[in-house]
Amino acid sequence: MSEFNLAAFSEAVANIAASAAPATASFATHHHRTATAFHWSEGYFVTAEEAVEAGEEIELVLASGEKVKAELVGRDPSTGVAVLKPTTAVNAAPLARADAVRPGHVAIAIGSSQGSSLAVSGSVGEVGPAWRSMRGGTIDRRINLAVGAGGRFEGGPVLDAKGALIGMLLFGPRHKALVMPYETIERAVATLREKGHVARGYLGAGLHPVRDQGADGAMVVSLDDEGPAKAAGLSLGDIIVAWNGETVRGPRDLIRRLGPDSAGASVTLGVIRAGEQREMALTIGEKPLS
Repeated sequence: MSEFNLAAFSEAVANIAASAAPATASFATHHHRTATAFHWSEGYFVTAEEAVEAGEEIELVLASGEKVKAELVGRDPSTGVAVLKPTTAVNAAPLARADAVRPGHVAIAIGSSQGSSLAVSGSVGEVGPAWRSMRGGTIDRRINLAVGAGGRFEGGPVLDAKGALIGMLLFGPRHKALVMPYETIERAVATLREKGHVARGYLGAGLHPVRDQGADGAMVVSLDDEGPAKAAGLSLGDIIVAWNGETVRGPRDLIRRLGPDSAGASVTLGVIRAGEQREMALTIGEKPLS
């Protein structure tokens, strides 16, 4: 094995960060902090959905220091992706897409703050199969990072050792750094550009976890008058314990099943009512935008 050249590695990371910087921008969030966005394609930028609010004014500070207004094209809470469109043309090349990564591969998180470029290097800590987010989104790959990135990096690009895009940096529970892979972003962007939102499944029922009475599940504690649950005949106090024969262990489990691909689907719910189990057919609705 050849001798490791730390200086050369350091310079390579800095060069990758410098090459990516023109594609990034920063903006002030409704939480009174700074987040990063980056150019996706055709003048559209992507950022973390959690960092933007509908109706707020967004001003991007580009890598050059220039400030441009941007409008929110759409946001997808199920994947954490939001799409922004600057009101004036921004000339920035999109980032190349990375090959598959493995645990231990170098990962470089890029951020921006008021025209200053930010970068931190670490490694890919975990790579796993597709998973479903707590809000029901299908995420193409699980990629967790061993990277010490602060809040200003949220919404910024994560690059591999060749400077190619692995995905977007988001923070999970306990501020754990994770990557929304570019395949998932691409799917979300296409839908948001077309519709402005990503449909989510809708039951029209308020739910509360149940861990006693011999049943683990989700108790119906409220019903929307025009919702699918009430139309299907669910009643207050019913405990939902199964979805198409699969056990439902609580409201979170149920909500994960109400992803974009569930809207319009017909499902059979296993329900306990007054101690007796029954099955009820229901067609999942589309969650209202308001």
